Amino acid sequence: MNAPFETSKLHDCRDAFVATLERLGTANEDIVAVCNDSVGSSKLAGFRDKFPERLINVGIAEQNMVGVGAGLANGGKIPFVCAASPFLTGRALEQIKADVAYSETNVKLVGISSGLAYGELGATHHSIEDFAWIRALPNVPVIAPADRVETAAVIEWAANFEGGCFLRLSRVGVPDLFLEDHNFDLGRANVLRQGSDLTLIANGTLTHRAMSAAEILDAKGVSARVLNMATVRPIDTTAITTAAKETGAILTCEEHTLFGGLGSAVAEVVVDACPVPMKRLGVPGVFAPTGSANFLLDEFGMSPDAIADSATALLKRKG
Repeated sequence: MNAPFETSKLHDCRDAFVATLERLGTANEDIVAVCNDSVGSSKLAGFRDKFPERLINVGIAEQNMVGVGAGLANGGKIPFVCAASPFLTGRALEQIKADVAYSETNVKLVGISSGLAYGELGATHHSIEDFAWIRALPNVPVIAPADRVETAAVIEWAANFEGGCFLRLSRVGVPDLFLEDHNFDLGRANVLRQGSDLTLIANGTLTHRAMSAAEILDAKGVSARVLNMATVRPIDTTAITTAAKETGAILTCEEHTLFGGLGSAVAEVVVDACPVPMKRLGVPGVFAPTGSANFLLDEFGMSPDAIADSATALLKRKG
């Protein structure tokens, strides 16, 4: 169960996204893609070449892009609306609120290159508020898969889900964590590693770092449970409450500001259901500077070693 996982081979989750979308598109002519002059960054060239009439490129007009997606959904199509996450969520938030969430349209919002993935382009391109913005809206599940296998499973689920959703994908390479037959269940966390002393909760690019931190802790005699919390809304209250009761402490890690994201969602459950010592790791309410995503995560205390150190400090609060 707790065998070391392979970290040397990294995969771009966008590749799993487009491969799955092309496969689904072959079987279902209602599946279409909408983008904002982002065919390259969304890796939609193959979809465009296979289905030239089913790729709509609106140019750099994110608000219009979401509206077009909603119109296509109202016409019976299944639109995957793809754009760099900071611009999809920030620039088009009103359209997401009114045209997707309030109107309950069947639009699949795909935030590409989320979190700190555009690190070298600086604060304007960081997408570290998207969990908070979309999580506040009704009717839109918020999901951040951890590897290529979970990404493929999430896209499969989204195509069959009747309703809007926000899928948060990175361009930063991550190792495999799930077996090829993995099925995604909305609102259900996955126990990737059992443990009894505390629980590490993460998603997206942070899950494999949490796994590495658990191995570091294991070498020090600390048993850390690892939960992959791909769904931020609806959150898995049962898994969180069980972890709090059985391990007595919770540490969250996220590629997001500490305000309103995964850590906040987990803390809301903990404070209501089973208060235990808790620590949240993330971007501490500042504009993140320029630098590679991995460099910035390390700088904000989310290297595997730093996560393990934070966990060790948290354990002292258990009493």
